[in-house]
Amino acid sequence: MYDANHLIRLLRQSSLGRDDDVFARQPDGGTVTFGALFAGAERMAAALAAQGVRPGDRVAVQVQKTIQAIELYLGTVMAGGIFLPLNTAYTGPEVAYFVGDTTPRVVICDPARLKEIRTICGAAQVLTLDAAGQGSLRDLADGQPGFDPVAREPDDLAAILYTSGTTGRSKGAMLSHENLASNSLTLRDYWQFTKEDVLIHALPIFHTHGLFVATNVALFSGAQVVFLPMFDADAILQAMPSATALMGVPTFYTRLLADERLTKERAANMRLFISGSAPLLVDTHEQWEARTGHRILERYGMTETNMSTSNPYNGERRAGTVGFPLPGVEARVMQDGTEVPAGNIGGLEVRGPNVFQGYWQMPEKTAEELQADGWFITGDLARIDADGYVTIVGREKDLIITGGFNVYPKEVESLIDDLPGVLESAVIGAPHPDFGEAVVAVVVLENEGTSAEAIMASLAGRLAKFKQPKEIILLDALPRNTMGKVQKKALRDQCAGLFG
Repeated sequence: MYDANHLIRLLRQSSLGRDDDVFARQPDGGTVTFGALFAGAERMAAALAAQGVRPGDRVAVQVQKTIQAIELYLGTVMAGGIFLPLNTAYTGPEVAYFVGDTTPRVVICDPARLKEIRTICGAAQVLTLDAAGQGSLRDLADGQPGFDPVAREPDDLAAILYTSGTTGRSKGAMLSHENLASNSLTLRDYWQFTKEDVLIHALPIFHTHGLFVATNVALFSGAQVVFLPMFDADAILQAMPSATALMGVPTFYTRLLADERLTKERAANMRLFISGSAPLLVDTHEQWEARTGHRILERYGMTETNMSTSNPYNGERRAGTVGFPLPGVEARVMQDGTEVPAGNIGGLEVRGPNVFQGYWQMPEKTAEELQADGWFITGDLARIDADGYVTIVGREKDLIITGGFNVYPKEVESLIDDLPGVLESAVIGAPHPDFGEAVVAVVVLENEGTSAEAIMASLAGRLAKFKQPKEIILLDALPRNTMGKVQKKALRDQCAGLFG
């Protein structure tokens, strides 16, 4: 039944014959079997097809994390559609840009935002799905029969994920069936996931990490998941004695370390703790090992590439590094078109079946970053040591990663600069013990008619919470070099101890 749809066929393969086995355990004690999950996905696919979704159509989704949302992801791919997950924190104006750029056939949102979302969706059909997995989409799906997945080839698109650009214009990274399938299969084998595993899944599913790493790897291995709607230290610690793995961002680990219930005894059944989406401090590595007896495995990836490198499962996991290129993935460090010697810093480039197909409707930007020979210019500064370990040392484009989410300064600066009474601004990332980095806005006022508090209030309804500055600093002038360029490094140095 699943032979025609590349990604769905592979995702289903590991659970064939195991329809009655539990895929997900939920906080309320309920369970979902593999059979129920894929049957629900078929009903979602049939509902989408009934709404006119055809191969290549986009389905935009901004909903809370539920099993039904996972079924919607699988159902979209089954129907031949392209899944477009959107951060639940995005405001109306932000959603309007994504909808305008991709012209989805169907948009699914929370019922509480139905009126707002309808006003920005043009001809798209708008359906709802709430935090309990109910809504007009579920109503349509529940009345549907089974569904034969639409034929899709490895190079056909399965998803578009947006990543911000330094110009402030977000870019839609186009990910094929093969991009997603090959990477998850590699990770399954590299991290040694099997049907005996129980993965604590507390990550959001609008993000590569939670959807295309955690969810796909679990499905590809036939593993069970403890399916949590969000990070919850109590729930994670409660699940740990009967689980085997946790995928998280550095914030997960710093918050768990702050809980005295985290002990070697509680973590005794666990075999693997994985961290990514933001840099993990060496101190966090060391504290975690001392408290649990486990060494965190840090890896590196991007929206455009899924995962590219990982510390080894068997072997030395070096704190401060992101390990080696994954099997089938190449990595190199370049400067002025030449690969630099081991240990030198340059721009990191990667190549492999995990690398995306380009940016949606941005051929010029695609050509700029995805070279004709397949090498993708990541925009990260890195070095590869003599042993082959990759270390990310900075970002060429001033990307801020806070709590695992990407924030590009230009988008925030543009909004601040447009406010009355503001002369100019510079947005930077400052080290933060919980979030890895915090967004900080350094602002020069034109007059005394505004304040840091007023600026903060003005941004509240216009930016997702994670993009909003955690601190606004007022200066008389921004530091500049002789060419007039703002010296953000000087500002970062100045703010290095801002959060302790």
